[in-house]
Amino acid sequence: MSNLPDSRIAGFLKEHHVVTLSVYDGSDIWSWHAFYVYLKEENLLVVTSEDKTRHVQMLHSGGTGLVAGGVALETETIGLIRGVQLKGVMEQIDGSLINKYRLSYLRRFPYAILKGGDLWVIRLTELKFTDNRLGFGKKLLWKSDSLG
Repeated sequence: MSNLPDSRIAGFLKEHHVVTLSVYDGSDIWSWHAFYVYLKEENLLVVTSEDKTRHVQMLHSGGTGLVAGGVALETETIGLIRGVQLKGVMEQIDGSLINKYRLSYLRRFPYAILKGGDLWVIRLTELKFTDNRLGFGKKLLWKSDSLG
């Protein structure tokens, strides 16, 4: 049996394209924003970044790859507030899977071919979706069976 999140969570992640992420390396914490593609079948986000960035250097020095973050609908209407808080493991992609993930990313962001950067995936381990359209403060929770 697959352990995928509720279709409402997946739909929200598919609908949006900017995630705010944070990393802690044991001595420092840092946040950044990234364009992402959500791959529903694998329940992961595909992002790009470069080795010279502070967050990638911290990912390498921290050793765990753990990140936390969120995707939010920007609205001032309380009844329409929606957003996902997430936790996952961020890993650099290389080898046989790189073309598959690069193609997914470039389909969504064709101009990214000009920028370059390394390809990363965030294997989602925990999600909390707030959707006030379902009732004020309504939360849908999901946690992976296989990852921490």
